[in-house]
Amino acid sequence: MDLRFSTEHWYHLPKALLRLCFILANNLYCIPTYLVWMILLFPLKKVHPECYWKIEGYFFHWLLSVVTLWSWSAGYDIEEMGDDITECLEERTLVIVNHQSTADVPLLMACFNSKKNVLPNLMWIMERLFKYTNFGVVSLMHQDFFIAAGKNNREQSLTSLAAHLINSYLPRHRKWIVLFPEGGFLRKRRETSQRYALKNNLPVLQNVSLPRVGALEVIMKTVGPQGIANNNADDLPACEESKLCWILDVTICYPNGEPLDLLAIVFGTKPPCVTKFFYRLYSSSEVPKDSEGMKQWLFKRFEEKDKILEQFYKMGAISGSFSRNPIQPNVVVQDCLRFIIVHLFFITSTYLHLQMFHAAYSYYCHLMYY
Repeated sequence: MDLRFSTEHWYHLPKALLRLCFILANNLYCIPTYLVWMILLFPLKKVHPECYWKIEGYFFHWLLSVVTLWSWSAGYDIEEMGDDITECLEERTLVIVNHQSTADVPLLMACFNSKKNVLPNLMWIMERLFKYTNFGVVSLMHQDFFIAAGKNNREQSLTSLAAHLINSYLPRHRKWIVLFPEGGFLRKRRETSQRYALKNNLPVLQNVSLPRVGALEVIMKTVGPQGIANNNADDLPACEESKLCWILDVTICYPNGEPLDLLAIVFGTKPPCVTKFFYRLYSSSEVPKDSEGMKQWLFKRFEEKDKILEQFYKMGAISGSFSRNPIQPNVVVQDCLRFIIVHLFFITSTYLHLQMFHAAYSYYCHLMYY
């Protein structure tokens, strides 16, 4: 990304630096505070784990609200279109998304931020390297799943995912799972995907890459309608409660096919724009149960994504023929008051925690020297 500023627009530089300072400050007073609260509340986890994880879910949502403010304040809005997804908001849902850039995840956070009870009960499946970022410790605490890339790690990662679904996803009463089936950014995967398609007589896709079916198969066989979890009702929540009900297919459409990225969100260097999220909602029972059928079903979804994006890039619009239960396009609206309250909570908590640590340190020094 080009971060150079012309003299004609010299005022962009101080604006970008102010945004950077603000975001760095957010990280300093939000993430440590979240961790301190979780440590202080740890005894509750032993006494009443359901209450502990409910509180953790709210804190997690508030943290993602902070991230939402970064993109929203830069003028990067989201317009929802396609199928009506009201039915799946309170149900167990697998969200499959095309992956283009580092902005995909923050924009998904911004979109889900406006939907009640989605972010507190959401589990991300993400690349293992994310574990070592500043937000990685939060994801570890929230019990997200880190998947290791590469053929050598494939079988072990999928086995670990199945165990994670049974040991963390179901007991925590999570609802949504977010999965990027392509396994990486489009720019890194497209050439390999196209070679594979030519070799195996598959459609050559331009705007997405062919998805990997392993994670989807594990999820469906573990928490799907006929999954392992639903055949072990003695050890797990009731069958109906643990069943995955919906597949939400989200196609992220960046204007002119030029994805935002994390640097643009941090510095606000790209002009304000509207990114479209096109939804298609499927009952989990529509997914074939056999491996080959499931693979072809997922490939079909990404062929459709390719057509949707091609139409959007050429015409600037998406026809209603791709929707089965269409809604009127609407821009996601964020709550400014909520942003203020969340930041005040984290700032106040940080102050109280610092005072607590200072008092504890003073008491320790008093015991040591007097």
